[in-house]
Amino acid sequence: MRSARVRVNTEDAKRLLRRPLKMSVTSWFLVSSSATRHRLPREMIFVGREDCELMLQSRSVDKQHAVINYEPATDEHLVKDLGSLNGTFVNDQRIPDQTYVTLKLSDVIRFGYDILIFYTQRYAF
Repeated sequence: MRSARVRVNTEDAKRLLRRPLKMSVTSWFLVSSSATRHRLPREMIFVGREDCELMLQSRSVDKQHAVINYEPATDEHLVKDLGSLNGTFVNDQRIPDQTYVTLKLSDVIRFGYDILIFYTQRYAF
């Protein structure tokens, strides 16, 4: 097998090496109306009243109310209601039980009917 020879212009190579590397680390947060920030990990978390990664002390939130999952291929978080009594809402639209909805920048998420509104914000570091 023959290898192809590639000719590289020395000046082009030097110019590429002088460029600063653009790196960004992105994190997603849920921010409550009281400005409490909850960083979303890059894994699945449960939302609910008891024994959940994100615990909400509200009577309208079930023990295991919803799940937020991370999709590494698209760097997106998705929310799914687990059949809760009072529902999970994205931008005031109730999401169907057991159906994932992709969260977008500045979406308003509500778990139940109390004043538990969360905003997704993306910060690059």
